[in-house]
Amino acid sequence: MTGLRITRLLPEGFFADALREDVRRGLGAPPGRRWLPPKWFYDARGSELFEEITRLPEYYPTRAERSILRERAGGIAELTRARTLVELGSGSSEKTRLLLDALRRLGTLERYVAVDVSESALRGAGEALLREYPGLAVDAVVSDFTRRLRLPGAVAGPALVALLGGTIGNLLPAERAVFLREVRSLLRPGDALLLGTDLVKDPAVLVAAYDDAAGVTAEFNRNVLAVLNRELGGDFDPADFAHVAVWDAEREWIEMRLRARRVVTAKLRQVDLELGFADGEELRTEVSAKFRREGVEAELRAAGLRLGRWWTDAAGRFGLSLATPA
Repeated sequence: MTGLRITRLLPEGFFADALREDVRRGLGAPPGRRWLPPKWFYDARGSELFEEITRLPEYYPTRAERSILRERAGGIAELTRARTLVELGSGSSEKTRLLLDALRRLGTLERYVAVDVSESALRGAGEALLREYPGLAVDAVVSDFTRRLRLPGAVAGPALVALLGGTIGNLLPAERAVFLREVRSLLRPGDALLLGTDLVKDPAVLVAAYDDAAGVTAEFNRNVLAVLNRELGGDFDPADFAHVAVWDAEREWIEMRLRARRVVTAKLRQVDLELGFADGEELRTEVSAKFRREGVEAELRAAGLRLGRWWTDAAGRFGLSLATPA
């Protein structure tokens, strides 16, 4: 059995430094304009909660994207004939198996490269894939592709780079532009990008996906306060904040927020920050942009990529695009 190769592209103390920086910038903003990036949801508990969210009846994106992959993975394999599959934000690599199976059936796949910030998630998924796909070379890359996209050395082509799950929607427009340009810089002739994007639809359906009846997403949202307490010596009481999900029709994105239920004062001792929240004041914890085909095509084009194929699920809820260097 080929062993799992783990490459760490982040310096020692990266996450602690990045959390401090984000907290100083986001929570240090003026009241009413405070924010945190959504990556801080995903400690061990947050990852468990998100897996639970993907199984909720209101949360359609995972099922919709999986249905596209079930139907189209064989065609994607034929179109790309990838020797290397690179997955960004791989997590548990669950849906990836549909692509791996299709490429293995075709006989082209040699290597799978998983990129994620969580070494424990990478290790667990990588070891499982080694058992399931004998002879497949599996590389786990501990990196934060939302800050800088890097891979360990040369990648044998043709390569298929995949960013699934609508993750690109968590980036603001300027951040998406930088990310797509970085992807383009890695691609050579014959390589391709497979991109999952949640689509604009009835706002009631969108809001329900981020504010489920069972309250799992609410617990997921408030979990970021537990992360701050543990990592930065905080004294937030998560019960002091209500979960809020709203649709911004102008920007066409969902915002998740935490709304103070009363006047709240909290300290983060390790960054010497004392915070006061007025009753009803909100803290933005996530942006999740929704897309239209023409918008995806325009953003790809601006980055030097050409949209070649576009697929949706039967209900038109989710889009999967295949793009190549222009």
